Amino acid sequence: MGNFLNHLNYTTIVLLSLSVILLAGFLLTRITKLAKLPNVTGYIISGILIGPYVLNLIPREMVDNMGFISDIALAFIAFGVGRFFKKENFQETGFGVIVITLFESLLAGLFVTFSVHYIFHLSWSFCLLLGAIATATAPASTMVTIRQYHARGNFVNTLLQVVVFDDAICLIAFSIASAFVNANVGANISTSEIIMPIVYNIGALVIGLVSGAILSKLMTPKRSEDNRLILTISLLLGIAGLCAAVDISPLLSCMLFGTTYINMTKDKELYKQVDRFTPPIMSIFFVVSGMNLDISSFSTMGVIGISYFLIRIAGKYLGAYLGCIIAKTTKEVKNYLGLALIPQAGVAIGLAFLGKRILSASMGNMLLTIILSSSVLYELIGPVCAKIALIRSGAIKMDKTAPEKEKVEQSMEKPQEVRAC
Repeated sequence: MGNFLNHLNYTTIVLLSLSVILLAGFLLTRITKLAKLPNVTGYIISGILIGPYVLNLIPREMVDNMGFISDIALAFIAFGVGRFFKKENFQETGFGVIVITLFESLLAGLFVTFSVHYIFHLSWSFCLLLGAIATATAPASTMVTIRQYHARGNFVNTLLQVVVFDDAICLIAFSIASAFVNANVGANISTSEIIMPIVYNIGALVIGLVSGAILSKLMTPKRSEDNRLILTISLLLGIAGLCAAVDISPLLSCMLFGTTYINMTKDKELYKQVDRFTPPIMSIFFVVSGMNLDISSFSTMGVIGISYFLIRIAGKYLGAYLGCIIAKTTKEVKNYLGLALIPQAGVAIGLAFLGKRILSASMGNMLLTIILSSSVLYELIGPVCAKIALIRSGAIKMDKTAPEKEKVEQSMEKPQEVRAC
């Protein structure tokens, strides 16, 4: 079908490709639901099947030109997460969340760094960069799994806050590791290329804060629902575009956008309206992610890659467990939070490409191959592990008839009673 599409005009190719992507995602979720797997797993598998590495139903150029979908999807996801950072909730969980995030991210990084160095006797430069990348968690699949099963409660509030802060920790850790490696190997990369991403992220946070304040002023009581949605989406796309211009994730900025708005207005209805708009975007995002996953990379992953895959999971789980002990969380959060922190994709892949430039050719290629191939596995098992964690923690009530969506959403918005954090 890919060859057939190549003979059509560009508009036809785009429209038919989007149709195939949405339909494939829908059909695979019918199958994964029978196996009681999250929809995200079905989306990713469908993307692998219709992508250039299996059935090749979508032209390679089309796949390469759909990178903007990830920015849009992350912008909407992060904006929705912002609602959980209400002032009264964060005052109760803030310190604990920071402790948990530091432990789960840094312990995974330290585990990977020292294990790979002492077991495989690889250079400190390689191990430091790999360990820094290991701190990252991809929040998208976990967040969509939460939405699919209407999960709610203290566990969900803690998880959402941890996965958002996780990327900030990763960025700082990678910048420090890069500075050390660059100083020791004399790589062809300037200091500004290491420091500027941090500066850009701080600027993006300011933009998110200002955008939230602007939106709160624009949402007058007389504003129609259609215009409310138009204004919100225009600001979200604008933030995502500015972040893309300097090659950073829109996650933190859009999260602060949503956080600022909910704290200034207490308006929960806007988030429900945005949630009703986003399902097709989320479907396309994960199917496209699947199309970009090269399953042939498994053959070159090797023992080092498999070790990285397993050691990072162990570090994430143990770090989350220890962080929860210090933060004095509930037993459910302590036992199962680490299971929901497995996925790794976007930020890690971007940093792997930068790391490739810092290291020698052979070491750089090994670093990139390990991250790309392990990301395939993480994105496939991550949603399943997240579902298990949500069920075991009591965030998903499997023994009761699912409540109406409206009631569920209202429940998610209420402040939770927490012993944690």
